[in-house]
Amino acid sequence: MPTYDYRCPNGHTFELFHSIKDDTPKHCPECGEVAERVPSGGAGLLFKGSGFYITDYRSKSYRDKAKQEGGSGGSGKSDSGGGSGGSSESKGSSGSKPGSGGSGSGGS
Repeated sequence: MPTYDYRCPNGHTFELFHSIKDDTPKHCPECGEVAERVPSGGAGLLFKGSGFYITDYRSKSYRDKAKQEGGSGGSGKSDSGGGSGGSSESKGSSGSKPGSGGSGSGGS
């Protein structure tokens, strides 16, 4: 159930938590006048976890190719900083390129 903002004719503002189907008149808790619903800003969205970024949906072949080129290319799920070296998928790469620094993701 959402929270709605109301304002009475005397200028008092208050919030009520009720069903969207509740059409009964709302009264001001201070003066008792019938209040009118006013638009509110609402709440912002906060996305957490995987699945919200375009890099989370990259194909396996794309990620493998990005690893070969020395970029991070991962899905962004780990903060360990490892993108090159030590993995069984390196396929003959000679280590990280100078100045690569893991800059494989584009701008925002």
